[in-house]
Amino acid sequence: MVVLLALFGVASCAMPALKRLPRNSMFYIAAAVSAAAAVWTALLAPTVFSGGAWEYSIEWLPMLGLNLDFRIDALSWVLAMIVTVIGALVLIYCASYFDKDEPGIGRFAGILLGFAGVMFGLVTADNMYLMFVFWEGTSILSYLLIGHYTGRRASRASAMQALLVTTFGGLAMLVGLVMLHAITGVANFSQIIGSDVPTSGALITALMLILLGAGTKSALVPFHYWLPGAMAAPTPVSAYLHAASMVKAGIYLVLRLVPEFGDVAGFREVLIIIGAWTMIVGGWRSLRQFDLKLILAYGTVSQLGFMTVIAGFGGRDAGLAAVAMVIGHALFKAALFLSVGIIDHRTGTRDIRKLSGLGRNAPMLATVATIAAASMAGLPPLWGFIAKESIFSTFIAAIEHGDAWGWVALIGTAIGSILTFAYTLRFVYGAFAKKPKVEMVEQAKEHLDELLAPVLLVVATIVFPFMAGTIDTLIAVYADTMAPLDPEHPYHLALWHGLEPALGVSLVTILVGCALFYFRRQIAAFQAKIPDIIESSRGYWLALRVTDTVAARITSSTQSGSLPMYLGTTFVVLIAVVIGAFSFQGLSRPDLTIAWSWTHVAIVAVIAIAAFATIRSEKRFQGVILVGITGYAQAAIFAVSGAPDLATTQALIETLSLIVFVLVLRRLPARHAKLDDNLRPWIRWVIAFGVAIAIAVVLVVSMGARIVTPDGSSFPALAIEGGHGQNIVNVTLVDIRGWDTMGELSVLIAAATGVASLVYLSARGSKHQPAKSLAPRGGLFRRPDRQTMRESILASAKRRQRTLPKELREQTGTKTLKTRSDHNVWLLAGHSLAPEHRSIVIEVVVRLVFHALMVVSLFLLFSGHNAPGGGFAGGVVAALALAARYMAGGRHELNEAVRVDAGMLLGIGMVFAAGSALAPMFFGYPPLTSFWVDQEIDWVGHLIFVTSTIFDIGVYLIVIGLGIDVLRSLGSELDIQAEEDRSALRVSEQVLDEAEVRGHTETAKPVTKQMPIIGRNGGVGGA
Repeated sequence: MVVLLALFGVASCAMPALKRLPRNSMFYIAAAVSAAAAVWTALLAPTVFSGGAWEYSIEWLPMLGLNLDFRIDALSWVLAMIVTVIGALVLIYCASYFDKDEPGIGRFAGILLGFAGVMFGLVTADNMYLMFVFWEGTSILSYLLIGHYTGRRASRASAMQALLVTTFGGLAMLVGLVMLHAITGVANFSQIIGSDVPTSGALITALMLILLGAGTKSALVPFHYWLPGAMAAPTPVSAYLHAASMVKAGIYLVLRLVPEFGDVAGFREVLIIIGAWTMIVGGWRSLRQFDLKLILAYGTVSQLGFMTVIAGFGGRDAGLAAVAMVIGHALFKAALFLSVGIIDHRTGTRDIRKLSGLGRNAPMLATVATIAAASMAGLPPLWGFIAKESIFSTFIAAIEHGDAWGWVALIGTAIGSILTFAYTLRFVYGAFAKKPKVEMVEQAKEHLDELLAPVLLVVATIVFPFMAGTIDTLIAVYADTMAPLDPEHPYHLALWHGLEPALGVSLVTILVGCALFYFRRQIAAFQAKIPDIIESSRGYWLALRVTDTVAARITSSTQSGSLPMYLGTTFVVLIAVVIGAFSFQGLSRPDLTIAWSWTHVAIVAVIAIAAFATIRSEKRFQGVILVGITGYAQAAIFAVSGAPDLATTQALIETLSLIVFVLVLRRLPARHAKLDDNLRPWIRWVIAFGVAIAIAVVLVVSMGARIVTPDGSSFPALAIEGGHGQNIVNVTLVDIRGWDTMGELSVLIAAATGVASLVYLSARGSKHQPAKSLAPRGGLFRRPDRQTMRESILASAKRRQRTLPKELREQTGTKTLKTRSDHNVWLLAGHSLAPEHRSIVIEVVVRLVFHALMVVSLFLLFSGHNAPGGGFAGGVVAALALAARYMAGGRHELNEAVRVDAGMLLGIGMVFAAGSALAPMFFGYPPLTSFWVDQEIDWVGHLIFVTSTIFDIGVYLIVIGLGIDVLRSLGSELDIQAEEDRSALRVSEQVLDEAEVRGHTETAKPVTKQMPIIGRNGGVGGA
């Protein structure tokens, strides 16, 4: 199972690269992946038919019920076959549907295949939380598929609508699942079913929240409006997501829960009422549509309501009929959507008012679509007829046994079936009939590759009725988990049950449906006179407008633009929360026994003095240095407390932070600004002491209120036994608490992306960077030729030279620069700096320590598992080494030292970390399981290698990538901006001088006011 899901994921990621294959062959590769999953699932048929189930489990967090548990029983098997088989057919159809030059076709193929994989995981997941992960994955991927045409506003709006509605329901469902887990004590559906959970108010609330999620996903009233809007997606998306797979997720969840909770108060009743109402609303709205896709879309809403009624009705016969209807709907509705795509391609329209005579010009297409439509209408001898007869028979049998809800279900679905037959005739007549006063469509040439998928689906619709006995045996395995209405004569699927009441109900729905179609003009006039008093989509847009308005009002009233006000508000709320918590809970008597020494007291005194000095400092640079002192003092506390690993990391990160602050200070005034709207000093002092006291009290109380042994006490043994390492801190980061580290790495990547976005606005890398840069553009390790580097450095040197006084320009002429750049110097870009910005001492020191620092960083990386260090500390050292290169030679030197895009390093590092965490799952072990080699090797010595080192390498690369991003954005880019500002200032001064010469000084003054005054009183270099 894990291999199959991984195959879906890898193939999905590879689709954009495979779009270069001829004739959209990537879709055939994607179809092969889905077909492989279908074949694997089909091989499980003997196990499923015999009443067994295939199970697979990987431990993840068993104490929280979070495991990778998969289970394929009869219900999962049916849905998995629908998802994979129809997915393969739709992907084959895409190869002929899309043109080769379709924008974003590679992305589309990857997302569609990924959706098939996520849906496959959803219907086979046994753990409710794992199922929810796949559930939300379908929402995200459907958003991307619906919004495929990114240039169309309707596509973007429809995609966002579908995402918001389904995500809203998904979050409500998550709360219900958590409550259900808390009530039952188990997280697997297979364990919940048959556990005899007692009915309670909490259980009813949990089930209603879960049904809310199912209702939004399956487009039930009042959330049905997103499905017709999703028709803005390409037709293959409509055929797969909105007919065969995603909208079935809600129905599947109901079928999964009804054996255990069908008798819970409200569960059955809500589903019957909402389902019947959805069926009627969808059918009624379908009669008003002129677009073929919208007719089918509202018809899909109606059919989903139909399936909801029978799925939620409960009992063995209802379960049998519901699964039969799920199969039938997937077959005929997918075939109909694919047929509409062919019509749209061949005629250029889907408007039934513009289509005439298509049935004569495309007889095969008309035949396929008509048979599928007949199955949707429930005509014999098609599978749709068998499914509908079984539903009506179930309701009639319930009525005979005195079930009043059988009348509600029968009347509601009978009315809906009348509307179904009417809009089916409307679809067939509108698409293929010859209409008076409508121009005949041109000859539509039929292609076998386009018709292959719908033909196979229609063939299955025709053949399955003659295999009803075999299919009944399979579905009955699921249905038998519920009690039958008549144990002696349980219902079974068959093509012909004789003259029975259900057949009479079907005949009535057909006759009345024909009458509705015959009087379609009168019905349309009647519909036009009925006002849309209740329109769900209007409620959606109204909710969005109200949300936007309220958010704008709150933002305008709270966002004053004062940073001190924001900080003050945050701190006051923190103090209030702490006071409120202790007011309600009381303040227990804490244990104030604290281990301390005079060394600690001295270091804390240094921290306090530096903190107070920071408050009194008037210059920004002085404040940064004083803040740095508090950081180094904290590192000293770690060191004297016996935590050299923490001390090393703290000192290194403090050094890197100082460099970052200094880089930023170059663009800020040297002194702190005097803000008139700042809080009064006494108010700031009160807030500061309040926060300090609140945090101190929380720490003391929380540390003294422990009633059990802390988890940290077991970490030394876990580090040695589970991680095979002596450094508890490092083993904790990459093994014991590896998931926490994964989250922190994600935060680091987000921070790096945020910094780059704020500075570059569009993409990493300077837009001012010349085409022939020291940083290569074609490969990861390709080195630019020496001539290119010389030209780039020389060009920069010439620009610097123009800013120098005349006597200096004569001393550093072009000839000298050329001569210097011809030498094989180590700091290539040093000569590009202006002489006043160069420091020979720094250049010599950097030349001496750079390589040593890189070696130290690698040493910390590989020795950190058993000694102080690790990937984070090693990455910081490497970043400091690169920072030294930048300080010595400027941005050109940084480009020479680092020829890899920072984003690429961040991505590679995340792949290393995530890959090493997930790789054990492919061998049947929980994620983050460590393996190691520990043995003596001849000529080498004692070799110890732990697989978690690969995780640490990922951390190492991510930290270096973050450092490069910071240096390039806050260093190189700000350098360029400062040069532009100085150039603009020189231009303004030149204009001013020329104006004075001509006697027009007044006309030049406005120009001076508009120019940035940077670099004079503490701008660039002002710190």
